[in-house]
Amino acid sequence: MADLSKEYASALFSLAKEKDLLSKFKLELENIKTVIKDSEDYLLILRSPALGLNSRLNLIDEAFVGYHEYVVSFLKLLLENGHIASLPECIDEFFNLCKALENRQVAKIYYVKEPSPKQKQRLLDKLEARTNKKIDAIYIEDKTLIGGIKVELEDLVIDGSLTSRLSNIKGVIG
Repeated sequence: MADLSKEYASALFSLAKEKDLLSKFKLELENIKTVIKDSEDYLLILRSPALGLNSRLNLIDEAFVGYHEYVVSFLKLLLENGHIASLPECIDEFFNLCKALENRQVAKIYYVKEPSPKQKQRLLDKLEARTNKKIDAIYIEDKTLIGGIKVELEDLVIDGSLTSRLSNIKGVIG
């Protein structure tokens, strides 16, 4: 399913780039993502075979009046091809492509005790130096770490948590 999401997102991204509509599409897809998150039943309704295809296509038209025709067509294409359930992944993939173009990467930083602003800046500086990309950090509290931090990048995990260290020691001791 991830490959499918990448294919759809890549097609929309290429179109947006070609037509110089990246910022418009980003804004509209962010809004669609919010609609999906706030209305969990929306995707279920769109997937429901109880409603005819035309009725479900009309729901998209009604919900996204004023959106760019390409974005609405994208949603309808997903629906018609039976892939509307992968819409959230498609949107995430679209944003990943945008970040790659902008040389940006998202880092999820898990902590028990929130780092100070100075610690956050040092961490970001180190991550940016290591990846050669601008880092957008998302800080997430995780009490299971016991102490330290864990960083998840797209292709890299740096686990400096106390939980990880204890687990490593336990593995050595046997």
